[in-house]
Amino acid sequence: MSAHVVAVDVGTSAVRAIAVDTGGQVLAHRRIARTSGLGGDTFDATDLDRDVRAALAGVSGGPAPTALAIAAHIGTVAVDADHRPVGRGGGWADSQGVPRLAAFGDATVRALLHTAGRPALTGGALAYHLGMEPGLASTVRALLSPKDFLVARLTGRLTADTISAAYTLASDVRRRAWNTGLPAGAGLDPGLLPPQSEPTSVVGTLTAEAGAATGLPAGLPVVAGGPDGSVGIGLLLGGADDVIADVAGTTDVIGRLLPDPDGVPDRAVLNPSVLPGRFVAGGATGLTGGAVAQWRSLVGTVEDERLAAVPPGADGLTVLPSMTGARFPTWRSGARGALLGQRPGHDAACLLRAAQEAAAFTVREGVDLLDPSGSLPVAMAGGSTRGAHVAQLRADILGRPLLISPEPDVTLLGAAALAFLGSGLDTDLDAVRDRLVGPPRTVEPDAARAERYGRLHSRWRELRDAADSAYGGDR
Repeated sequence: MSAHVVAVDVGTSAVRAIAVDTGGQVLAHRRIARTSGLGGDTFDATDLDRDVRAALAGVSGGPAPTALAIAAHIGTVAVDADHRPVGRGGGWADSQGVPRLAAFGDATVRALLHTAGRPALTGGALAYHLGMEPGLASTVRALLSPKDFLVARLTGRLTADTISAAYTLASDVRRRAWNTGLPAGAGLDPGLLPPQSEPTSVVGTLTAEAGAATGLPAGLPVVAGGPDGSVGIGLLLGGADDVIADVAGTTDVIGRLLPDPDGVPDRAVLNPSVLPGRFVAGGATGLTGGAVAQWRSLVGTVEDERLAAVPPGADGLTVLPSMTGARFPTWRSGARGALLGQRPGHDAACLLRAAQEAAAFTVREGVDLLDPSGSLPVAMAGGSTRGAHVAQLRADILGRPLLISPEPDVTLLGAAALAFLGSGLDTDLDAVRDRLVGPPRTVEPDAARAERYGRLHSRWRELRDAADSAYGGDR
């Protein structure tokens, strides 16, 4: 067996682990379904630790791997002195403590958001800690992302990768360091924030206890890793700043490499890249693929041929997908989903096609913000790329060429890429991507359909804005 690494991807619905060699061959794979945290608000961190260990045990055995890396959804886990969870973990949709942060006033909040590289208050460790019950908060010794919690449980070391740190609201993103000017009333002891590390840095080694539980060798180097969407974007982009990445899943995570962090567009999140010294502008959209899946669960399966036959505009049916609020680029936490323009003749195919169009319209708004010229292609991966008609729909609505990854699971393979780089087996992210993923296929937009979808997108935004105004979506 050639040199190989182990990677883990922690999603909302499942934990997946792989062993993959330097040639890109997957040697072992294990998936563990999660039963905690499916809504994105809270989850049981102890259960997550158990699930990750079980997934790792499923890919252990044989020659020792060179390194381990984890990608995971964002959130917060408070731990005690023994790295055990204190209370429930906060998931990617958790907004605990946000009202208390907002109460500091507009000027303080604006300064905090600018330093953190965030356009809006959406949660994070700082808000989470403010929202904790005093009795629980007094026992907390560290505030960690879910991924950093798992690293601490596996290695005994406390650390925060620079990208996960950005989501705490307590980091100075441009300096890749903790913000020393937090509001005095926040009451956050700086000692609760662990040292920051680059995503490709080795931050510890597997403890004997963790090795026994997973079947992996004690002393195995563990790389810092990062948030799942950011890790997937890192693999799709490599070092290229002339393409936009879209990791399409329950939400779409969109990003573009920036040569200068001061060039971030308004309403975009600024994150450190997985590459040292580089930055990414973009953000997660809120529900897109998740909204399509929800509608599909209600109306049942519809054959791809029927969906593809529905004309642009879904015969006048409009779906708004923001069931849990809108994020990048509108940041309307009060937005909610809707079905507009329904007539008796609309069937399940019309409804699902309208939901697919809505997801793509949402993505287009973010992509156009990152590239107002409309000229850059979009590198895309995720579940939405598996169907040819959906890929063509995305290309037509975005009005740009799509560079479809032949491997949809770029978050899991992106974690493997970080392990290769951190272990020293590789030094170039583009070369790693070529081996793990391979060359993309190009899907060109149909000119006539793209022009029509341009008009439909404008109409969709008008309807979305009107609905948000009526139902409090601007809050």
